[in-house]
Amino acid sequence: MTLNPLANPKGVKLVCELCQKPAFIQCTKCRVTYYCGVEHQKADWLGIHEKICQLLIPLRTPIPFLASDEERQHRKDQLLQRQRHMIDLTRTTGQKLLFEGRHEQAVPAAMQSLRFAIEVHGLASIELVPSYLILGEASIGLGRLSQAEEYLMQAQWTVVKTPECSDAIKSKLYRNLGLLYAAKGEYEESLRQLADDIFHASMEFSPDDIRTSGGYFHMANVFFRQNRMEVADSLYARVTDSWYDYLQKIVSVRTATPIDTTGIGAIAMEINQEEEEGLDEAQEAEAKQVLNAIYDIRDQQSNKKPEIVAKICHALAMLYFILHEVEKAKEYGRKAVVTSEGNPDDELSRSIVEFMKICDSVNEVTM
Repeated sequence: MTLNPLANPKGVKLVCELCQKPAFIQCTKCRVTYYCGVEHQKADWLGIHEKICQLLIPLRTPIPFLASDEERQHRKDQLLQRQRHMIDLTRTTGQKLLFEGRHEQAVPAAMQSLRFAIEVHGLASIELVPSYLILGEASIGLGRLSQAEEYLMQAQWTVVKTPECSDAIKSKLYRNLGLLYAAKGEYEESLRQLADDIFHASMEFSPDDIRTSGGYFHMANVFFRQNRMEVADSLYARVTDSWYDYLQKIVSVRTATPIDTTGIGAIAMEINQEEEEGLDEAQEAEAKQVLNAIYDIRDQQSNKKPEIVAKICHALAMLYFILHEVEKAKEYGRKAVVTSEGNPDDELSRSIVEFMKICDSVNEVTM
């Protein structure tokens, strides 16, 4: 990407997007973003700027004089809507990068989400906490535990000062604290924090929701590190069940054959499409990370249980089918079929066979 060296007019102070130090180069695509050097420009581009480059232009371009109150209010509402969109986009991207293990690249996305959240909600708002948590988790992944602790203490302080804080935010906070203590090797405290995560996620969603399953997954990892395999296995099975049921619903909705396309049938189809559950970018990355990690653990165990291995393979097959990676879906589907052989009357085996028929029919349509 081409960069413009800056020759700032006297009195104009431009700062780097990442470190807030004096800027010397400019992004030539948007011309509203500045950097102290090429290293920070590249880091920001890989982390988030490529995605939001053009979206920043209307947010950072000086507002023209507007004569009427109505025009000014419209401009203000439009700006707020764009800022809220940027918060959602940058947070989802940051979370996705974390699940993919790209902790360094998650930092610019989290920093952007924090800036926009401050602009919209102010410095003391509970709405800043999700951004602090992404920064904290990225710091844990990079081994910067002191920095992670600072971000998480800031998040915790904000939660304590906000009586109306949702269980969803409390869940994410305790999950990150659990990860921090696990990284420190303080496993008992990690388990306590993760138990609080699961409690609040269950209150907000349900015990079997995929948004609760993350707490069970990290708790299982702690027991795994402690070599308490019986407990870890039961928790991995619970996580698998949550994702399996959720993915199966999506596949079922997407492959359902409509009865008719007129009258009541058309209305039912429309309602069904509106209610269809799906996965955002971050959830797609989480599903890949979690289910592949559990599959690797199951695959390496000496005392493999066929039905457990078959279920995780089927879950992965459904995930890749939803992501339109049909060949990968068939690969894991075949593994599920082979593993579940010997139980032809088993409900899971029948479900796997039916799923493979769907994959084959998709191939026939696309040929």
